[in-house]
Amino acid sequence: MESGANKPAVTLNDVALAAGVSLATASRSLNGSARKVNDTYRLRVVDAAQRLGYIPNLFAQAVAKGATTTVALLVADISDPYFSTIASGVIQAAESAGLVVTIAVTGRNPERELATVRALRGQRPRVMILAGSRMAGSPQEADLRKELSAFEENGGRVAFISQNAAPFATVLLDNRGGARALAESLVELGYRCFAVVAGPPTIVTSQDRLQGFRDGLAAHGLDLAEHHIAHTDFTRDGGYQAATDLLQAGLDDVDLLFAVSDVMAMGAMSALRDAGLEPGRDLGVAGYDDIPTVRDITPSLTTVRIPLEEVGRRALELAFGVAQGQDGAGQGGSSTIPVVTEVVRRDSTPRR
Repeated sequence: MESGANKPAVTLNDVALAAGVSLATASRSLNGSARKVNDTYRLRVVDAAQRLGYIPNLFAQAVAKGATTTVALLVADISDPYFSTIASGVIQAAESAGLVVTIAVTGRNPERELATVRALRGQRPRVMILAGSRMAGSPQEADLRKELSAFEENGGRVAFISQNAAPFATVLLDNRGGARALAESLVELGYRCFAVVAGPPTIVTSQDRLQGFRDGLAAHGLDLAEHHIAHTDFTRDGGYQAATDLLQAGLDDVDLLFAVSDVMAMGAMSALRDAGLEPGRDLGVAGYDDIPTVRDITPSLTTVRIPLEEVGRRALELAFGVAQGQDGAGQGGSSTIPVVTEVVRRDSTPRR
């Protein structure tokens, strides 16, 4: 008697014989063919496949149809709640559409991002969503666009979550506008001297949030001193180290520390405590993104809210040209959806 491990796999031909139909009918019944199959035959095929334990060859289906039922989501860091919350929104939308999400991590490395897109093209996903921030002056950007254009020319669909990535569909995040609104709100609360924990200068999201914050201060006649800006990794540990460096350089005249992401802000708050300072009392702290965690920490963090799950859902809808509130042509890769941000004041920035 054969063991389960050595038992030959059930084939589509086995299913067809068990159902008493042709191989072509069995294939159309199970592979989602556009050619209609008589319901009686289809049900017989489905029943036979279940009884026999038939597992479809997804790669063969992809070759036949030109795509799988897969959505490929590329993120910079899945451990970052910013990206995991966006992923949750993509997954929700995919489930509603009968699709499955596979996640790839690029580590904010343009070479790795390009290599991942090339590898994913061979797996024929239905959609590719790129959620990582763009890198200013990346030498791989032109090649990445060529790969994505070729993917779309062969029936795939692409959506970005970032700055405008025309000609591809894009969920636009107004990082500059949100940071400007935050700065103006903090000035209204009475803050006058600021320090910033920023990301690497090459990351466009960091550039936009830093410049937007500067714009908001300038609108009230305030300046941000260069020695009060520390660039670091877009991580909790990066925020901790940058805040430590700023403290060592001297922050006696500063009354608020802005970190360009909530994860970095939480690291900065830990650094303040380790230096004997109480966030929100001795020094105001603000972040950006409104990841779920910042509502529950002490003090709760003032930030700029991005509806992250909604962003994920909209990215998939936009790729299929069905999203509401979009600008441009919809399906075809040139449409955009602007996302509204909101300043959320919490205990980390009491009125002065």
